[in-house]
Order: sequence, then structure tokens, then C-alpha cells
Amino acid sequence: MHQDSLFGAAPAAPADVHRLFFALLPDAATRERIAAAAARLQQEQRSGGRAIGAHRYHLTLQFLGDAHQFQSERADAARAAAATVDTPAFALRLDRAGSFRNRSIPWWLGCERMPDGLQHLWQRLGVALAKQGLRVESGSQLVPHVTVVRDAAAALHPPIAIEAIDWPVSEFALIHSQLGSRNAYTVLGQWPLRG
Repeated sequence: MHQDSLFGAAPAAPADVHRLFFALLPDAATRERIAAAAARLQQEQRSGGRAIGAHRYHLTLQFLGDAHQFQSERADAARAAAATVDTPAFALRLDRAGSFRNRSIPWWLGCERMPDGLQHLWQRLGVALAKQGLRVESGSQLVPHVTVVRDAAAALHPPIAIEAIDWPVSEFALIHSQLGSRNAYTVLGQWPLRG
């Protein structure tokens, strides 16, 4: 009889998680300003957590869920939904830093007032996804934020004011995030907003 180890069968390797979500991706200049604000925040507030790489900064619009393998049909339906969304470009101002109260205590940069354009895009995209028969797991309202720290030692509560970062939003994207062996983001499509 073959034994995998002295203590029984060897544990199975953790499977990759494939995540699909729509997001806003900052342009290079906005990404640099977010990174600078995140560095100042960590220095001033001493998060004790791990900084998110600037290449991973995004603002999630609609979260389509996790799966154990990439679901190409789901991605195709999501792309078809996105192609029907027609909303104007808008400006987003990040002017607050705060945190969520969950296990990993993520710190984020967000906005005191959500612009109408962002609310409109979120709603239109949600309707388009529903028409394609896609269930979203985003919740009943958008809480716009860009995560900059994970696993902070303590919550950043209440939110604090930061030097404002003006972000011109002219497109949105569908992202495939593979967590596990690769930990990679792949942009599956980008759609312009009306100029």
C-alpha cells in the first residue's frame, strides 16, 4: 500500500480562484497620485499592513463572482452587456481615506460625495448585466473605493480627509483576476464613456 506521508494523504494543492469584475482603472498620472497618497497615509497613520502594488489599483463597479476555472461564456456575456452601456465620462474626486471592518482590514481611498456619473454608470451596467442573465455579487449599492493596504493592524475609522485626487474617468474595463499560482490581472475588454 502506498502512503503519501507519515500522516496520511498529502493535502491537495489549493485551487486557483478565477474572479471576474468590472472596474475603473486609473490612468498613469492618477495611479501615481494614488500611490503617493497611499505612501503618505501609511507613513502618517502606520497601517502595519501590506501595501497594494500600484499596478493593481482599481475601483470595482460590478463584481461577478469567483469560480474554480475561467468561465469564458460568462466573460462573453459580460462583454456583450458592457457593449450596450452608453453613459457620459465624468470626474471622480478621491478625498477620503478609511477602512472596512472585515478580517483583512483593508484601507482605501474613496470619495465623500459620489459623482452622479459614477452612480449612473454603476446602475446602467447592472441593468445590462441583468439583461444578459448575469447575477452580480456587488450588493445593493456602490461604495466607491480604491484599496491601497491589506491586513492593516487597526481600522482607519472614522474616515479622514486627504489631499484631493481628481480622476478623469473616460472608460471602464472587465477584469479577470486569477488568485493562486499566478496572482495576475488580465483586462478582457475596455469600453469608452461618451466624451
